[in-house]
Amino acid sequence: KSKGKPNGKKPAPEEKKLYLEPEYTKSRITDFEFKELVMLPREIDLNEWLASNTTTFFHHINLQYSTISEFCTGESCQTMAVCNTQYYWYDERGKKIKCTAPQYVDFVMSSVQKLVTDEDVFPTKYGKEFPNSFESLVKKICKYLFHVLAHIYSSHFKETLALELHGHLNTLYTHFILFIREFNLVDPKETTIMDDLTEVLCSSSSSGSSSNGSGNGSSNSAGAQNHVKER
Repeated sequence: KSKGKPNGKKPAPEEKKLYLEPEYTKSRITDFEFKELVMLPREIDLNEWLASNTTTFFHHINLQYSTISEFCTGESCQTMAVCNTQYYWYDERGKKIKCTAPQYVDFVMSSVQKLVTDEDVFPTKYGKEFPNSFESLVKKICKYLFHVLAHIYSSHFKETLALELHGHLNTLYTHFILFIREFNLVDPKETTIMDDLTEVLCSSSSSGSSSNGSGNGSSNSAGAQNHVKER
């Protein structure tokens, strides 16, 4: 992760984040206690639980993105940006690829689709074992899915509002964040960029879990993000 050099110009004032407005953060499609929903049931194998939930999140996030995909174009989203951070795709050889947001999301969804339908990675047949690399693959998937969710909030929340789907988005985000926290699937540094939203949406749902410190939000002031970061 390398930081881009400041260009010497005064940083533009940070735009007001529409998704943090109280009238919108209150919107949910259910008031269910997600903290209980993400916990591993006693009789379920951990890998089975991770596989089932990861696959479900993939489908839901893919569906949520599809609702605004016509607005996420190479022209409107020339980079895969979330607030002041720009993400790059790394191919199978580890080569860094600068791409538009729709290209990045396509890379994410295609690679995740390939993994979750691979019997050697996400086995569905009785007696078939999960690979040793399973947890690290799930962590990689969750990191990329987080990028997609964060991009929807930072670049397409207006369209989500217009479609009246912000309640669905808030519910999905809350469920997903509490799940990845419960099993330490994404480095907290990776999700810091959305800590302000996480604090608002998940505080009531995670009162019993201070695990991966949503408290980092206070240090994530506008002044700390004056220039574009690259990842």
